[in-house]
Parts: sequence; structure tokens; C-alpha cells
Amino acid sequence: MNALKTTLLLGLMSGLLLAGGQFFGGRNGLIMGLLLAVGMNFFGYFFSDRLALATYSASPVSETENPEVYSRLAPIVQSLAQRMNLPMPKLWLIPEPAPNAFATGRNPNHASVAVTAGILQLMSDRELEGVLAHELGHVVNRDILTSSIAATLAAAITFLARMAFWFGPRGSDDDERGSAWGSLMMMILAPIAAMLIQMAISRTREYAADATSAEVTRDPGELISALGKLETYSQRIPMQSVTPATAHLFIIKPLSGQSMMRLFSTHPPTEDRIARLREWYRTGR
Repeated sequence: MNALKTTLLLGLMSGLLLAGGQFFGGRNGLIMGLLLAVGMNFFGYFFSDRLALATYSASPVSETENPEVYSRLAPIVQSLAQRMNLPMPKLWLIPEPAPNAFATGRNPNHASVAVTAGILQLMSDRELEGVLAHELGHVVNRDILTSSIAATLAAAITFLARMAFWFGPRGSDDDERGSAWGSLMMMILAPIAAMLIQMAISRTREYAADATSAEVTRDPGELISALGKLETYSQRIPMQSVTPATAHLFIIKPLSGQSMMRLFSTHPPTEDRIARLREWYRTGR
């Protein structure tokens, strides 16, 4: 059901991009929108992981680099990767006191898992396993690719709308140009619609990764406990270096503030996630 919902939302966003291109520029605009989406998806697919890791000054974790962190993380991740039939991902440490974690990479063979210094101090090994299983759930479910596509499509729609703001709609004849009011509404509403769809996709994938964690560990209590701690401490110690463009990557919303409308949130409410995990514990699915 989550996969179907994600597919439908991505299709809706792609249709919005193409419709916007058609509206603002006729056939040429349609082609421009398509090329823009392809180009931005290509860039996001190959380079989004490097940009995300560089944004947070992540350092490699290995037997020679950050060996103490490696000795704790590696056994947990190796065990989970074997159970999930995944290659061992690269491990990274973010020098942030706020507890959080994310996975990135264009496919399972090029995956990376990054954790903050804060989450290592806060979590027990049992809770850390639940968090890491959630992140590897994103890898096995190809959510990193999905979120990259959603982000680049949203950026392309916003870019197209801004171009139309400066240059106005272009059609092959007067009938295709539409009214000035219609153009203005399209320029305002298209980026908002794209953002709403992107946020909905992100929330759907978080639920799916939670379910994967519960299935792999066979103990949803691990992630329930971890999410409870993360929700509490993320409000006390918000991340300092977070950017809105990468907020969707983290296991819990890293941006401070509670007034944001749920429709505009990259993450489902933590209490809803915990309730779903408890239901999984009760029913076993």
C-alpha cells in the first residue's frame, strides 16, 4: 500500500511538472519541463549523497577512522545487513550533539548510514539497532532514490514557475497563453502543490521504514523506545547545521518548532509512528 501510494504521488508530481510546462510554454515548455526533470533527477541520483554528507561535515567511520565508533556500530550494521541481504554500507559520524541519523546513496551498493555523536550517547545498543534497521529499511526499500526523485521534481516545478514569473507564459498562439490570472495562480499554486506531494511521499516512506525495522528486528519495542527518546531530545537539542532541503533524510524531524502544519512536515507525527509500531507488535504485521 505504501509503495502504491508513493508511485501515485510521484506520478502526480510528474504530471504537474509536465502540465506546468505545457501551460507556460506550450509544446516547447512541455519538452523543457521534461528535460529539466530528467537532468535534475540525474544530478540528484549521482550526487545527492555526497552533498548531504558534506553538508553535515560527516567523517568516515572505519577500523582506522573513528575506531571506537566503528567497534560499536559495525557489528550491529553487519548483522542487520546480513538479515536484509544488503551489502555493508559505509558508516559516517556527524559531529552534532543533537541525536539523529540518516541513510543516503543511490542504491544498496552505494549506501551510506550516518549517525550523530548525540545519538550514540543517548541510545542503548538495543535502541540503536532499531534506528539502524529503520535506516537500512530506507536502503532496501529504495527510498533514497524515491526521495531524490521527489525532491528534484519539486525543484524543477518551482524553477519552472519562477521562470514563468519573469518571462510570462509562452504559447504557440494566443489561445494557449491563457489569462493573466490563470498564469498567476499557476505560478503560485504549482510550487505549493509540488511541496505538499513531496512531503506526503516523505511521510509515507518513514512509515514503511518503521515497519521494515519492526519486521527485521522482530522487536518493535526497540524503535518505539528510540523514537520516544528522539522526540524528547530533538526539541531540547535541535540540530544547528540542518538545511530544509535535507531534513527529510533524518529519522526524526531535525527542524525545531511545533507550529508547522502536518501537511508541510517531512515526517509523520512521532506519536502516530509509535502507535503503528505498537499495532504491529499486537498483530505481528
